Amino acid sequence: MLPTMPLRSGLPALCCVLAALAHAQALAGEVRISHDLPYAEVLHEGKATRIERNPDTENMLDPDFSLTSRPCPPYCIQPMQLAPGVETIGELELIGYLRQVGRDDAVLVIDSRDGDWPLRSGVIPGATSLPWQRLHPAHASAGEIADLLMLRFGAARQDGLWNFESAKTLVLYCNGPWCGQAPTNIKQLLALGYPPHKLKWYRGGMQDWKMLSLTTVAPTTKQGD
Repeated sequence: MLPTMPLRSGLPALCCVLAALAHAQALAGEVRISHDLPYAEVLHEGKATRIERNPDTENMLDPDFSLTSRPCPPYCIQPMQLAPGVETIGELELIGYLRQVGRDDAVLVIDSRDGDWPLRSGVIPGATSLPWQRLHPAHASAGEIADLLMLRFGAARQDGLWNFESAKTLVLYCNGPWCGQAPTNIKQLLALGYPPHKLKWYRGGMQDWKMLSLTTVAPTTKQGD
Protein backbone atom coordinates (compact mmCIF):
# COMPACT_ATOMS: atom_id res chain seq x y z
CA MET A 1 0.00 0.00 0.00
CA LEU A 2 1.41 3.40 -1.01
CA PRO A 3 1.83 5.96 1.77
CA THR A 4 -0.51 8.95 1.71
CA MET A 5 1.05 12.31 0.85
CA PRO A 6 0.01 15.71 -0.42
CA LEU A 7 -1.04 15.54 -4.08
CA ARG A 8 1.53 17.98 -5.48
CA SER A 9 4.54 16.54 -3.71
CA GLY A 10 3.36 12.98 -4.22
CA LEU A 11 2.98 13.00 -8.01
CA PRO A 12 6.70 12.61 -8.85
CA ALA A 13 7.09 9.86 -6.28
CA LEU A 14 3.95 8.12 -7.54
CA CYS A 15 5.26 8.25 -11.11
CA CYS A 16 8.51 6.67 -9.98
CA VAL A 17 6.64 3.91 -8.19
CA LEU A 18 4.46 3.22 -11.21
CA ALA A 19 7.52 3.15 -13.48
CA ALA A 20 9.25 0.72 -11.15
CA LEU A 21 6.16 -1.48 -11.08
CA ALA A 22 6.00 -1.44 -14.88
CA HIS A 23 9.66 -2.40 -15.10
CA ALA A 24 9.18 -5.19 -12.57
CA GLN A 25 6.19 -6.46 -14.55
CA ALA A 26 8.34 -6.58 -17.69
CA LEU A 27 11.01 -8.50 -15.81
CA ALA A 28 8.33 -10.94 -14.65
CA GLY A 29 7.81 -12.19 -18.19
CA GLU A 30 5.64 -9.71 -20.07
CA VAL A 31 8.00 -9.51 -23.07
CA ARG A 32 6.23 -12.14 -25.15
CA ILE A 33 7.21 -13.57 -28.52
CA SER A 34 3.77 -12.66 -29.85
CA HIS A 35 0.38 -11.85 -28.39
CA ASP A 36 -0.56 -15.51 -28.16
CA LEU A 37 2.92 -16.98 -27.66
CA PRO A 38 4.85 -16.20 -24.45
CA TYR A 39 7.54 -18.77 -25.28
CA ALA A 40 8.13 -21.86 -27.41
CA GLU A 41 9.42 -25.28 -26.38
CA VAL A 42 11.80 -26.91 -28.87
CA LEU A 43 14.26 -29.79 -28.83
CA HIS A 44 17.95 -28.95 -29.07
CA GLU A 45 20.12 -32.05 -29.39
CA GLY A 46 17.28 -34.05 -27.90
CA LYS A 47 16.84 -31.81 -24.85
CA ALA A 48 13.83 -29.60 -24.21
CA THR A 49 14.81 -25.95 -24.60
CA ARG A 50 12.67 -22.87 -24.18
CA ILE A 51 12.83 -20.07 -26.74
CA GLU A 52 11.79 -16.77 -25.21
CA ARG A 53 12.67 -13.11 -25.30
CA ASN A 54 14.87 -11.43 -22.73
CA PRO A 55 12.37 -9.97 -20.24
CA ASP A 56 14.55 -6.93 -19.49
CA THR A 57 13.04 -4.06 -21.51
CA GLU A 58 16.36 -2.21 -21.25
CA ASN A 59 18.36 -5.05 -22.82
CA MET A 60 20.66 -3.90 -25.65
CA LEU A 61 21.82 -5.50 -28.91
CA ASP A 62 25.13 -7.38 -28.84
CA PRO A 63 28.08 -5.29 -30.10
CA ASP A 64 28.78 -7.87 -32.83
CA PHE A 65 25.45 -6.96 -34.44
CA SER A 66 25.38 -3.20 -33.81
CA LEU A 67 27.45 -2.19 -36.86
CA THR A 68 25.38 -0.48 -39.54
CA SER A 69 27.83 -0.14 -42.46
CA ARG A 70 29.70 -3.35 -43.17
CA PRO A 71 31.78 -3.19 -46.38
CA CYS A 72 30.12 -4.53 -49.52
CA PRO A 73 31.47 -6.74 -50.93
CA PRO A 74 31.36 -9.14 -49.21
CA TYR A 75 28.66 -7.98 -46.77
CA CYS A 76 26.06 -6.88 -49.31
CA ILE A 77 22.32 -6.55 -48.65
CA GLN A 78 20.52 -9.67 -49.82
CA PRO A 79 17.26 -9.57 -51.82
CA MET A 80 14.00 -10.52 -50.20
CA GLN A 81 13.59 -13.51 -52.54
CA LEU A 82 16.67 -15.55 -53.41
CA ALA A 83 15.10 -17.70 -56.13
CA PRO A 84 11.64 -18.64 -57.41
CA GLY A 85 9.98 -21.13 -55.09
CA VAL A 86 12.36 -20.56 -52.15
CA GLU A 87 10.32 -19.12 -49.29
CA THR A 88 11.73 -16.30 -47.18
CA ILE A 89 10.50 -16.61 -43.60
CA GLY A 90 10.46 -14.60 -40.38
CA GLU A 91 10.88 -15.44 -36.73
CA LEU A 92 7.43 -16.90 -36.08
CA GLU A 93 7.66 -19.17 -39.11
CA LEU A 94 11.16 -20.23 -38.06
CA ILE A 95 9.92 -21.09 -34.58
CA GLY A 96 7.24 -23.23 -36.21
CA TYR A 97 9.94 -25.23 -38.00
CA LEU A 98 12.12 -25.39 -34.87
CA ARG A 99 9.22 -27.00 -33.01
CA GLN A 100 9.32 -29.83 -35.56
CA VAL A 101 13.05 -30.52 -35.15
CA GLY A 102 13.60 -33.75 -33.25
CA ARG A 103 9.93 -34.65 -33.59
CA ASP A 104 9.62 -34.65 -37.39
CA ASP A 105 12.60 -36.10 -39.23
CA ALA A 106 11.53 -34.27 -42.39
CA VAL A 107 12.81 -30.88 -41.15
CA LEU A 108 16.35 -29.66 -40.52
CA VAL A 109 17.31 -26.12 -39.48
CA ILE A 110 20.87 -25.18 -40.47
CA ASP A 111 23.16 -22.48 -39.11
CA SER A 112 25.44 -21.84 -42.12
CA ARG A 113 27.93 -19.55 -40.37
CA ASP A 114 31.63 -20.33 -40.31
CA GLY A 115 34.60 -19.43 -38.14
CA ASP A 116 33.99 -18.46 -34.53
CA TRP A 117 30.59 -16.85 -35.13
CA PRO A 118 28.59 -19.69 -33.53
CA LEU A 119 30.87 -19.59 -30.48
CA ARG A 120 30.68 -15.80 -30.19
CA SER A 121 26.93 -15.38 -30.55
CA GLY A 122 25.51 -18.87 -29.96
CA VAL A 123 23.11 -20.70 -32.24
CA ILE A 124 19.34 -20.76 -32.42
CA PRO A 125 17.95 -23.64 -30.32
CA GLY A 126 17.08 -26.58 -32.54
CA ALA A 127 19.51 -25.56 -35.30
CA THR A 128 22.45 -27.64 -36.52
CA SER A 129 25.72 -25.82 -37.10
CA LEU A 130 26.93 -26.67 -40.61
CA PRO A 131 29.48 -24.16 -41.98
CA TRP A 132 28.63 -23.08 -45.53
CA GLN A 133 31.92 -24.39 -46.93
CA ARG A 134 30.79 -27.99 -46.37
CA LEU A 135 28.24 -27.60 -49.17
CA HIS A 136 30.44 -25.61 -51.54
CA PRO A 137 32.49 -27.34 -54.28
CA ALA A 138 35.39 -24.90 -53.83
CA HIS A 139 35.85 -26.10 -50.26
CA ALA A 140 34.46 -29.66 -50.16
CA SER A 141 34.86 -32.64 -52.46
CA ALA A 142 31.98 -34.02 -54.50
CA GLY A 143 31.99 -37.10 -52.28
CA GLU A 144 31.73 -35.04 -49.09
CA ILE A 145 28.83 -33.04 -50.49
CA ALA A 146 27.12 -36.23 -51.68
CA ASP A 147 27.45 -37.73 -48.21
CA LEU A 148 25.71 -34.71 -46.70
CA LEU A 149 22.92 -34.90 -49.25
CA MET A 150 22.31 -38.59 -48.57
CA LEU A 151 23.19 -39.04 -44.90
CA ARG A 152 21.97 -35.73 -43.48
CA PHE A 153 19.38 -34.42 -45.92
CA GLY A 154 17.71 -37.67 -47.01
CA ALA A 155 18.36 -37.42 -50.75
CA ALA A 156 18.94 -40.57 -52.81
CA ARG A 157 21.20 -41.34 -55.76
CA GLN A 158 19.63 -43.35 -58.59
CA ASP A 159 21.32 -44.14 -61.90
CA GLY A 160 23.67 -41.21 -61.51
CA LEU A 161 20.84 -38.75 -60.80
CA TRP A 162 19.65 -37.20 -57.54
CA ASN A 163 16.21 -38.06 -56.22
CA PHE A 164 14.92 -35.55 -53.65
CA GLU A 165 11.45 -37.02 -53.21
CA SER A 166 12.19 -38.02 -49.60
CA ALA A 167 14.66 -35.21 -48.90
CA LYS A 168 14.16 -33.03 -45.84
CA THR A 169 12.89 -29.51 -45.79
CA LEU A 170 15.96 -27.38 -45.04
CA VAL A 171 15.66 -24.06 -43.21
CA LEU A 172 18.90 -22.06 -43.47
CA TYR A 173 20.14 -18.88 -41.83
CA CYS A 174 23.40 -17.03 -41.20
CA ASN A 175 24.22 -13.62 -39.69
CA GLY A 176 21.53 -11.46 -41.23
CA PRO A 177 20.32 -9.61 -44.34
CA TRP A 178 23.94 -8.64 -45.10
CA CYS A 179 25.27 -12.22 -44.86
CA GLY A 180 25.80 -14.35 -47.97
CA GLN A 181 26.64 -17.70 -46.37
CA ALA A 182 23.15 -19.25 -46.20
CA PRO A 183 22.22 -17.75 -49.60
CA THR A 184 25.35 -19.35 -51.08
CA ASN A 185 24.28 -22.73 -49.70
CA ILE A 186 20.75 -22.36 -51.01
CA LYS A 187 21.94 -21.46 -54.49
CA GLN A 188 24.33 -24.41 -54.49
CA LEU A 189 21.56 -26.79 -53.40
CA LEU A 190 19.32 -25.47 -56.16
CA ALA A 191 22.12 -26.08 -58.67
CA LEU A 192 22.23 -29.70 -57.50
CA GLY A 193 18.51 -30.04 -58.12
CA TYR A 194 17.18 -29.62 -54.59
CA PRO A 195 13.46 -28.72 -54.86
CA PRO A 196 12.90 -24.99 -54.16
CA HIS A 197 9.81 -25.69 -52.07
CA LYS A 198 11.97 -27.73 -49.68
CA LEU A 199 14.32 -24.80 -49.06
CA LYS A 200 13.41 -22.04 -46.60
CA TRP A 201 15.51 -18.96 -45.83
CA TYR A 202 15.42 -17.02 -42.57
CA ARG A 203 16.74 -13.80 -44.06
CA GLY A 204 16.94 -11.89 -40.76
CA GLY A 205 19.34 -14.46 -39.36
CA MET A 206 21.18 -13.92 -36.13
CA GLN A 207 21.02 -10.12 -36.57
CA ASP A 208 17.23 -10.05 -36.27
CA TRP A 209 17.09 -12.93 -33.78
CA LYS A 210 19.40 -10.98 -31.45
CA MET A 211 17.58 -7.72 -32.11
CA LEU A 212 14.42 -9.36 -30.76
CA SER A 213 16.39 -10.75 -27.76
CA LEU A 214 15.41 -14.34 -28.52
CA THR A 215 17.15 -17.30 -26.88
CA THR A 216 20.47 -18.65 -28.15
CA VAL A 217 22.48 -21.65 -26.95
CA ALA A 218 26.14 -22.61 -27.12
CA PRO A 219 27.08 -24.75 -30.12
CA THR A 220 28.47 -28.25 -29.76
CA THR A 221 32.23 -28.75 -30.04
CA LYS A 222 31.89 -30.82 -33.21
CA GLN A 223 29.91 -28.59 -35.50
CA GLY A 224 27.77 -30.23 -38.14
CA ASP A 225 28.66 -33.84 -37.29
